[in-house]
Amino acid sequence: MFTGIVTDVGRLLRADERNDGRALRIATAYDAAGIDLGASIACDGICLTVTERGVDPQDGNYFDVFAARETLDVTEVSGWRVGRRINLERALKIGDELGGHIVSGHVDGMAEIVGREETGEQITFTFAVAPAIAPFIARKGSVALNGTSLTVNAVEGNRFSVHLIPYTVDQTNWGDNAVGDHVNIEVDPMARYAARLFETLGDTSRKE
Repeated sequence: MFTGIVTDVGRLLRADERNDGRALRIATAYDAAGIDLGASIACDGICLTVTERGVDPQDGNYFDVFAARETLDVTEVSGWRVGRRINLERALKIGDELGGHIVSGHVDGMAEIVGREETGEQITFTFAVAPAIAPFIARKGSVALNGTSLTVNAVEGNRFSVHLIPYTVDQTNWGDNAVGDHVNIEVDPMARYAARLFETLGDTSRKE
């Protein structure tokens, strides 16, 4: 589990195409010696498993992960190119501060950036999502976008907006994003469970 609080912005060093997915090497400020093999790291909001880690003489600390075909189908990983900056968060430990909201790292799909408005160093982004995802987005609710826990400002149909303060822009890769780009989206698990509950209650009432 994660919180949506980005703790490092990594850099894609290598992306090897395979029949079953993509093998990725990511440079990081995390101490490689402190990363366990098999550990989970959220990479732009995607929970990926560390398969190798080490220190490169030129690029410093790094870790390797693998994105399977299923992951490529529902995220933007297939479009990552060497040099891309990636929001990183290590898995939540018991006793850690929950600064954002509960994030599983299981991406629901992609949201398209349809608006970017800058006010000084602050940025307001507007997104469009698929009809299947839209019902889970609520004004003042939480949403994870590229692994960042953000609060929804406004919702209209399948579009919604979020506002990023200068600190968030500085500590993440959000400054790299422009209109037309796609980002990974994970809805608040509470919204998903609430929807499932109402669906179940509706099925029960129809049977009575």
